[in-house]
Amino acid sequence: MSTATATTPTTKERILDAAEEIMLQKSFHSVGLNEILSAVKVPKGSFYHYFQSKEQFGVELLKHYVADASAYKRKALLTSELSEDPAERLAAYFDMSISNLMGTGCQCNCLIVKLASEVATFSDDMRAVLADGMREWRGFMEKLVIEGQEKGVFRQELNPATIAMMMQDLWMGASQRMQVEKSVAPLRAAAVFIRHYLSPA
Repeated sequence: MSTATATTPTTKERILDAAEEIMLQKSFHSVGLNEILSAVKVPKGSFYHYFQSKEQFGVELLKHYVADASAYKRKALLTSELSEDPAERLAAYFDMSISNLMGTGCQCNCLIVKLASEVATFSDDMRAVLADGMREWRGFMEKLVIEGQEKGVFRQELNPATIAMMMQDLWMGASQRMQVEKSVAPLRAAAVFIRHYLSPA
């Protein structure tokens, strides 16, 4: 959750945070403004004070989510304080993601995965936010691969940018199948494949 101070979110942030939780349970088009505003107990006029339309709200919602998710992913994948070994950081990132999803009963907890197919053809502005967020996340993975190659824990002959795309596509595909099958098995299989593929041994 983003906050204006360490303890007090703004009304706009409260609306976006509430909408994020609701959207993860439903979909962008099925959620009405009244449902979101009721969750944060603010009048309808407050919505139009911050957002010109539902589409513009969708753009702000995705930017809000991407910013928070990027901060988490950057720290988890690229912070050497967590581990000097990039392979260990990647494994921990996968394990934490799977653990969190098990806690939700395999309910998707990524707004990008949840809304990508729904809004990409509905709003080009929303699609652009999705694309930028996914590009930024691939950048983190690419840097992780480069670091792993420099430290000898990932295969040297791999192209970091290509591998970053492969990892993102595989993980998103596994996330979709997880929702259909109500099982984290696809994610476990994806994580094992990626780790073995990157390993020089």
